[in-house]
Formats: sequence, structure tokens, C-alpha cells
Amino acid sequence: MQRKASAVWQGDLKSGKGSLSTDTGTLKSTPYSFSARFENGAGTNPEELLAAAHAGCFTMALSAQLANRGMTAAKLETSCAITLEKVGEAFSITKSHLDLTAHVPGADQAKFNEAVKAAETGCPVSKLYKAEISVSAKLVATAA
Repeated sequence: MQRKASAVWQGDLKSGKGSLSTDTGTLKSTPYSFSARFENGAGTNPEELLAAAHAGCFTMALSAQLANRGMTAAKLETSCAITLEKVGEAFSITKSHLDLTAHVPGADQAKFNEAVKAAETGCPVSKLYKAEISVSAKLVATAA
């Protein structure tokens, strides 16, 4: 299986502008720029897209890991923060932190913790990163 996306850039680094598109059309000439990446300007940026990818991948993987342990989530909410910082002379993505709130009726805390760890290390996007990955997970107790 392959998934594809493309980028177009025009101009220099700081004043240039670009667009991102995906084969599915979810992103279609979506603008990105230096200001969107480094100055909170309008548009998207690679790190924001990586955060969305990691949050989505981890959450799906967790759903599978919970099912492997006999649990089904009513709702899993994950946010992801990607850290981009200057390391030496170049920028690097150094961290990806996932923050999870899980509503899992009748969940066993130990089995939940096992599922979270398995999803953290097993999700394909986690495997892609050469950065520190961490998860804060909160299980919201609900009746079965």
C-alpha cells in the first residue's frame, strides 16, 4: 500500500509560498509558508501534519490493542504536540507527545496501560520517528 502527497513551492524560504495536496483530495492546494511554520501564520505546516498523523495512527492502534485485550472504547481523544527545535545548525523534530483521554466502559487499568504502551511503540508513525515519543493517558472510569 502506498499513500501519496505532493508539495509545490515558489520563491525563497522566507517570502515564498507553497501548497500541499494529497491524492485523496483531503488537502488540495492547501497553503503553507515560512510564517505558517515558524511564526504561527495562516496555513498549515509539516509539523502540524505530522502531529495529526501521529495522533490518528496512535488512536487507531490503541483501538486495536484494546480489542486484543477484550475492551472497546466508547471514545478515544488524542492530541499530539510535535517539538521542532534548533539542534546545532539545523532544525530537528525532537519530540512527539501524545495526550490521550480514553472512555472505555469496564476497563481494567493494567490492561489499559498495556494497550497504551503497545500502541505507542507499535503504531507505524511512531516507528517512523527518530525522536522522543511520550504519552500521557487518562482513563475515564465509566460503568460497563
